[in-house]
Amino acid sequence: MTLDYEEKYYKQGIKFIVGVDEAGRGPLLGPVVAGAVILSPNFKSELINDSKKLSAKKRNEVYKLIVENALDYGVGIVSAKEIDEINIYQASRLAMTRAIEKLIHPYEMILSDAMPLPDLTCPVEAIIKGDAKASCIAAASIVAKVTRDKLMDKLDEKYPQYGIKNHKGYPTKEHLEALEKYGPIEKEHRFTYRPLKKEKKKIKK
Repeated sequence: MTLDYEEKYYKQGIKFIVGVDEAGRGPLLGPVVAGAVILSPNFKSELINDSKKLSAKKRNEVYKLIVENALDYGVGIVSAKEIDEINIYQASRLAMTRAIEKLIHPYEMILSDAMPLPDLTCPVEAIIKGDAKASCIAAASIVAKVTRDKLMDKLDEKYPQYGIKNHKGYPTKEHLEALEKYGPIEKEHRFTYRPLKKEKKKIKK
């Protein structure tokens, strides 16, 4: 599948389109992170793809390509505590909004990966599986994923016993066993997620 969804808007004379996507809905640990990217209509790269289809090494390489060539990009972060307060769906939307608010370059249109953004004044199209259809959304997914992975690697340095560098906060066997052994990390684990609800009394500070 070619990632050329933007072309129909370029043909209408719309030049500056924001792609926005998030990473980290499913993990039990850490923030949800969104990326917002504006690519030039003249910039094309077959290396840009849905972040889930790229290896970690390739994602990092393409991340550098995006940062060096994007007209603008922004990152939005919503903490585990905020996720618990407003739920992961609203947190994902908030992360996207925060990422878009970081942009300085003007834009005319926003394409999101399946997320309605009703509070924005700019036209928004929410595209199902947008990261597999639009280059700007795929680029945003890479920015979000690489940024989040870096944050999780920092957490791993602080709490090495949890094996965070291996699972990035997702509910793997290793992560669940560490949770059982060491208890959850205050302000970092998501206590509204099912495996954590029974763990509140064993908080690790």
